[in-house]
Amino acid sequence: MKTVDVRSAATGSRSAMICKPSDSVAIALKPVEAGDLLRVVVDDKPLEIRLLGPLPTFHKFAVHRIPAGQVVLKQGEAIGVALRDIAPGEHVHVHNLSSLRAR
Repeated sequence: MKTVDVRSAATGSRSAMICKPSDSVAIALKPVEAGDLLRVVVDDKPLEIRLLGPLPTFHKFAVHRIPAGQVVLKQGEAIGVALRDIAPGEHVHVHNLSSLRAR
């Protein structure tokens, strides 16, 4: 089984979640601040992501660079297409994502 975990580098508390290892985004489980460093472990491979801006609870952020035009995955499902390049740690929302669900 594949494992995914996202924790605050400062406190060790779970700050976000990734549902599937293939996901492009993680979901904030509580409000997080710009500059927060989150440690992500996917299939035993550690990755650190510094948030580029504040996020409210249940909003998405990129876990890796997402090029413009690429399909964005959440919970293993395509949720939209990146309207522009999205940097790791950047908020993913209507300003940079064209939804596939609202069509």
